[in-house]
Amino acid sequence: MLTVSDVTEVLTEISPLLRGGWIQKIQQPTDHTVVLDVRVPGQTHRLLISCHPDTARVHLTTHSPVNPPTPPPFCQFLRAHVQGARIDDIRQIGNDRIVELEMTGKEGTRSLVCELTGNKANILVLDAERRVLRELSRQHTRAGQAYAPPPQRNTARDTVPSRFARTGGDMLPVSETIDAHYRKQETSRAVDRIQEDRLRVLKKTLKKEQRLIAAWRNDLSRATAYQDYARYGELIKANLSAITKGADHMEMTDYFDDRLPTITIPLDPIKSAQGNMDDYFRKHCKYLAAERELKPRIERAEHGLEKLRQELTHIEQGSWTPPAVPPARLNMAVHKELRTTDQRRGPFRRFTSTDGLPIFVGRNARENDELTFGLAKSDDLWLHARGTPGSHVVVRLGKGIDPPPETLRDAAMLALLYSDLKKSGKGEVIYTRRKWVKKAKGQAPGAVTVTQEKSLYVSLDKTRLDALKTRGTSER
Repeated sequence: MLTVSDVTEVLTEISPLLRGGWIQKIQQPTDHTVVLDVRVPGQTHRLLISCHPDTARVHLTTHSPVNPPTPPPFCQFLRAHVQGARIDDIRQIGNDRIVELEMTGKEGTRSLVCELTGNKANILVLDAERRVLRELSRQHTRAGQAYAPPPQRNTARDTVPSRFARTGGDMLPVSETIDAHYRKQETSRAVDRIQEDRLRVLKKTLKKEQRLIAAWRNDLSRATAYQDYARYGELIKANLSAITKGADHMEMTDYFDDRLPTITIPLDPIKSAQGNMDDYFRKHCKYLAAERELKPRIERAEHGLEKLRQELTHIEQGSWTPPAVPPARLNMAVHKELRTTDQRRGPFRRFTSTDGLPIFVGRNARENDELTFGLAKSDDLWLHARGTPGSHVVVRLGKGIDPPPETLRDAAMLALLYSDLKKSGKGEVIYTRRKWVKKAKGQAPGAVTVTQEKSLYVSLDKTRLDALKTRGTSER
């Protein structure tokens, strides 16, 4: 987080640029971060304010934030009461890590107080009488109360010179240095988080695969007991007329053995000779099927298991290199708090595509209706398994943006997974823009009519589904 000296340095740089500017756009990309687009003659500055305990700061940035599908309540409040206001002043309160923006808007004088004070960092909105209207970190606990700044603590850390003092010839050296420092820190944490997520998935997958292989081996072992049953069936077939009804065994010469020994074959006394013969042939078929299907399946699973073990060893030894992560996905990892918070606020299953785009999946008829006709926008992508009951799936897209191929396949896979086609593991999925989906008149919630749709044939892919669950915010 910034020290007192850091705050002084950055405000010395940015205050002259922001005074007199108009707040034309407000965003809240994460739980603790607010971004204000401030318009001044001939230019727009982007002011980032963070009250995260570990990265509390204020500075200008040139990077565009990744925002949730629906703005959080605090962002909605700011847009309603502060957006469009003029910044009259921006200053440091006392010799502390507190920054105040004085504004004049349609509702009169308002102040945005940014307490960049570690674990208790907060952002508050004050009225003209300096009463608290709203706060970010501890919402409504001080609403209506007169604002009082937190007790000042003179620590050795706050008296050291700024790490971000102005050097060089850059136009905004302090903001640029702070921005680069924290972006590098957040990116590093995002990579660490990807590694932690991967480690958790690996351990879970290893246990699951080991149990599966053990079950397959058990099935193969049981089926191996039927290896000689074709011979028994043939011997019974040759002696059908000699088997008396109700017999529980039969002694006969084994003509398949060169020594021609006499063997005893167990019989089910309830069944006829023909029925016993059929049972032995049927069980031998189970053995053949197990040999044909289970052995290759076990070999493939063990090969995959070895790869997982190697990857797990690399992670534990610190030699693991994460796969190349698209920038959109890395942004989503940096803003993981955003996704988990957004999940708590609303319904639907939630995932993130390979390209970092949000995917929403309805869990029942009511949610399907709410997702398609409430949350989804006209240019969003809408998907559904063709001709069968299932979930509505929506991919958030910008206007005029075509869905990336991998995102389309991700969403189609989820539409197939959450439909009655799941059992078959494959099927056709239709997709179109949300604007071409209409409610079916007189039908139950979730029933729709679709036009201008296209289709995609997909099969369930365990690797892709595991990746979606790793990245996603599906219901816990």
